[in-house]
Amino acid sequence: MIFGLAQKLKVPEGSAVYQYLATFTGCLGVISGAMHFGWPSPSLPYLLSPSSHINVTSQDGSWLASMPCIGAASGSLMTAYMVDRIGRKTCMLMTAPAYLLAWIMVAFAITIWELYLARFIAGWADGLVFTAFPMYLGEIASYNIRGLLGSSIQLSMISGMLAINIIGSYLSITNAALVCSALSPLFFVLFWFMPDSPYYLVMKGRTEDATRSLQLLRQSRDVSSELNRVMEAVKEEREQSGKFYELFSIASNRRAVIIVFGLRAIQQFSGTTVITFYAQSIFHEASGDMAPITATMIYFTLQLICALISSFLVDKIGRKPLLIISIIGSGVALSLEGTYFFLSANTHLDVTKYKIVPLIALLGYVVIFNVGMGVIPVLFLGEMFPTSVKAFALCLADIWFGLIVTAVSKFFQIMQDDFGISVPFFAFAACCAIGLAFILLLVPETKGKTLEDIQKELKGGQKSQDGGNDSYFAEVYMSKSDQFV
Repeated sequence: MIFGLAQKLKVPEGSAVYQYLATFTGCLGVISGAMHFGWPSPSLPYLLSPSSHINVTSQDGSWLASMPCIGAASGSLMTAYMVDRIGRKTCMLMTAPAYLLAWIMVAFAITIWELYLARFIAGWADGLVFTAFPMYLGEIASYNIRGLLGSSIQLSMISGMLAINIIGSYLSITNAALVCSALSPLFFVLFWFMPDSPYYLVMKGRTEDATRSLQLLRQSRDVSSELNRVMEAVKEEREQSGKFYELFSIASNRRAVIIVFGLRAIQQFSGTTVITFYAQSIFHEASGDMAPITATMIYFTLQLICALISSFLVDKIGRKPLLIISIIGSGVALSLEGTYFFLSANTHLDVTKYKIVPLIALLGYVVIFNVGMGVIPVLFLGEMFPTSVKAFALCLADIWFGLIVTAVSKFFQIMQDDFGISVPFFAFAACCAIGLAFILLLVPETKGKTLEDIQKELKGGQKSQDGGNDSYFAEVYMSKSDQFV
């Protein structure tokens, strides 16, 4: 029936329009989560001011900023267990009422504890979104557009943070939360009509539903060949399912854990998420004559542009060169930032005529960081682990990310309050130096290598001679859906 409707609407045979539509509607959920994630940037300056309707200390502010990361740990654990039981689409739909409830609580909160709870609930929904949606995209996408659709997650994150900074800067906390709450019902209604993952449907024995899903997604009536490959992939996956302990008991998996988790730690200890949390507060001190809201808009717009550019460069220049360029440039920019703040606060030098320097340094950091370090550590999540343990690895990576972001956020708050804002910037620059050594010594180049080649390299072998691409379903339909046992 749905396929027939598509024909009535004159959708061309073989069109990917429904893949793009499913991606777009799913990204509405990502944007909703990103707006919660970026909410502290426009809201904390008011909450920390004497005119705030809620008594919030600097320490409270740091907990508000990092609370979604704490909630995400519980959400990712739940998703790893449920995603193969109730499906990727259902897990995504479950986030809509959670995000809606969180926004309503933010709008009418009168105590700091209500805000804590709202932020935790939003984080729980984040754990579902950022585990289930990458799986969903990988399983509905045609091979030739999988990378493009996959990049939409990072672009949606930045778009959501840009949106909340605009909305939150011109509306009160209550009105901004009510406006943002409208996105959750819209996402729920639109995504409800999207096809489910054909891979999941085959796993549950719903072959006819999987056929209809593929017909809609591929805009082709004859999907028997693709369906057979999906069924074969499901059969092979069930025979090869791994165990959680194999992440650490197998040497190649341990090396992948060190590389991926190390890069994620370096990424966050380079200051990116903390600067996002405190964007307006930092720009208030750094932007000179420019209004903080204007500088913040430039900040997130640059992020969006650079993330888009990076998605095209990563398969042309390579992962490792971009990481090296990015970490060096980020370290230089952060050092300039810290030097300016140190001279301004701890010396008698008149630096007022150089107030443009910290703004340029911070915007330069945004550009160079997002060319490599902002995107590539996330790409490695899908490249470095074998399919048998990938679900466990992604779940553990989400928890690791939350712990790191919470630690870095608290570090920034404590250092800024006790020693001045220059100290965390110098610390972030030092972490970039450590990160450079880590990348040079431990991180492999994965450009142009199949997933099998990467695993051989992790095991100490050489790249296979036949070159070639990963099989369609080994990479697309099996990449993110291992059984959680």
